[in-house]
Amino acid sequence: MAIVILRNDDLIPRWKAALQKAAPDIPVYGMGEEVPPGEIAMAAVWKHPPGSLERFPNLRGIHCLGAGVDFILEDPQIPESLPVMRVVDPFLASDMAEYVLAQILASLKGLHRYKTEQGRGIWAPKPYQRMGDLTVGIMGLGTLGQAVSELLLKAGLACVGWTRQSSPEVAFPTFRGPAERDTFLGRSDVLVCLLPMTPKTRGILDYALMQHLPEGALLINVARGPLLVDADLIRALDEGLLSGACLDVFHTEPLPASHPFWKHPLVHMTPHVASVSDPESVAPQIAENYRRLLSGQPLKNRVSRELGY
Repeated sequence: MAIVILRNDDLIPRWKAALQKAAPDIPVYGMGEEVPPGEIAMAAVWKHPPGSLERFPNLRGIHCLGAGVDFILEDPQIPESLPVMRVVDPFLASDMAEYVLAQILASLKGLHRYKTEQGRGIWAPKPYQRMGDLTVGIMGLGTLGQAVSELLLKAGLACVGWTRQSSPEVAFPTFRGPAERDTFLGRSDVLVCLLPMTPKTRGILDYALMQHLPEGALLINVARGPLLVDADLIRALDEGLLSGACLDVFHTEPLPASHPFWKHPLVHMTPHVASVSDPESVAPQIAENYRRLLSGQPLKNRVSRELGY
């Protein structure tokens, strides 16, 4: 039996090399190679082409090559009985935390604004904030959310957190469920979204939510693009409800050239680079789950289809 790697980018050779290094005894095929369909027991995927998994009749499990698995769960051609596993990688967590901290500091010191004004030839010094002047609200306190909060606290920033249903043990105030969400939002001068993408969270970052944030709040979305209602963000920015938005994820990637985010002065974009799975770090856990899959042992980091993560 073997593993096949299916991705929508040019990183397949790197992933294949990392898996072969971590487990030389496991046959690994990359998308585009001559793959023996009947020998594939596990597919390691990242935004695989639609229908590409149907050709493997003996497929026993799917391993996501990143933290988010929404694209797998939304594929109607994948049987619900097929187990799905996700990546839990310390580099993913630390990279995400560093990205969020960088965006917050850039906003505090006006770096986003000055970069925009530079392109317009404007010289206009303005007052800046310090870390003690604001509180960061983190939506979603899973592995990534807790890693972000740990770094922000070490840096001297105050945090509050919100979860839909869990009650994680963290060293700052947390709020839970719909009844406590508005209180949480009211304390979030910076709102960082790290929620998983599920039917219940799709579109959660809408105009109604933004109205409960302090005036001039900053929004950072590093989770999934469909969590945000794009038109509502433009409205909130144009009305002055928000001072800016840092976006690393989008409904469609790459973002279409006609999208209004490209030219909006208060939208600061990066091309889904906040936290990228490192093949050398992740390969050993994929190999371990492959062995567990074949031997019938419990899988690590198995996704709950009911919860969506």
